[in-house]
Amino acid sequence: MEILRTPADRFADIPDYPFAENWFTVGLGDGLTARQHYVDEGDKSAPPVLLFHGEPSWSFLYRKMIPLLVDAGFRVLAPDLIGFGKSDKPSDISFYTYARHVDWLKQWRNAVEPRPAALFCQDWGSLLGLRMVGQEPERFTCVVASNAALPVGGKITDAFLAWREFARTSPDFVIGDLLQRATQTPLSDVEVAAYNAPFPDEASKAGARAFPQLVPVEDGMDGIAENLAAWEGLANFEGPFLTLFGEDDPVLGSAAPMLNTRIAGAKGQPHAMLSKCGHFSQEDRPAELAQGIVDMARKAGHLA
Repeated sequence: MEILRTPADRFADIPDYPFAENWFTVGLGDGLTARQHYVDEGDKSAPPVLLFHGEPSWSFLYRKMIPLLVDAGFRVLAPDLIGFGKSDKPSDISFYTYARHVDWLKQWRNAVEPRPAALFCQDWGSLLGLRMVGQEPERFTCVVASNAALPVGGKITDAFLAWREFARTSPDFVIGDLLQRATQTPLSDVEVAAYNAPFPDEASKAGARAFPQLVPVEDGMDGIAENLAAWEGLANFEGPFLTLFGEDDPVLGSAAPMLNTRIAGAKGQPHAMLSKCGHFSQEDRPAELAQGIVDMARKAGHLA
């Protein structure tokens, strides 16, 4: 297996992404390491907010929200998961596991910003982030979840089954095109190119192809026991917890009640289904999502 590093010139013309590069070395296991890239904007002493992206995107997804959150008074931290964005990419699909992704992200968080933080998470960012909240609720002040879940087996939607099979077998796995199809806001050619930038060849897409296969939506899959245990802490999480889901997301758009009816801190919050909003809600409704984070952080006393 190789640890691939996307050439820097692939990111030379990224639009609306003026953020400085920051790097952290992650221990991957088996004696291997990788460089993880992350955005770190705002005053380092300001209240932190963590933005966790999902599949198959990267921190570019948050380019519209980051300035709004910095202006609101946050330290904004948006990592590129291992296998995505500017971060290094193990080339073996089988090397990626749910447990390893959690461990890699925890390493980054513990080193870069160990203080209690606000969290925004979507897609696989929620499978990682919500497990972390459930395991260590005292380290999170509030949560906003969009098109999110913490699955423990059970019924699988036809839309997810189709996506999982496509990611596993399709020879036409063009990342930018996938983002274009999963938003209601048309992406420009340069934005589509920005989503393609981290993936110059098939080997670099191993992490993106692996993620759908790792979602524990069938009984017996790895991750179910850990998520069941995490749900105990997550259900009792008392910090403000807000769901802002997209009406036009066929995969997770109907999943909001699975969170907002089970989590203590979700009671009485202004949960919403956002119109003209697809799976990648950060592209479609960035202002509403950023405001939701600000509102929950203020309710939590995390932000003045």
